[in-house]
Amino acid sequence: MTPSEIESLIREALDVSEIVVQSDDNVHFEAQIVSSAFEGKRAVARHQMVYAALGDRMRADIHALSIRALTPAELAAQG
Repeated sequence: MTPSEIESLIREALDVSEIVVQSDDNVHFEAQIVSSAFEGKRAVARHQMVYAALGDRMRADIHALSIRALTPAELAAQG
């Protein structure tokens, strides 16, 4: 999988206002996802939403995914 493929899958499943997916080897990935869908949810629930968007690819194609899931307000508060 490529970062752009992961980005597309997440965009299809979640209302994303901003997303950046990076990888050095197309096996280990880092994603920062900003979505109002994360409002009122704890980190575990946010990660579960992202994992659901990726489905079986989390087991087969993606060895590791570091997720930073923020609401628009949380991103704005970071400056």
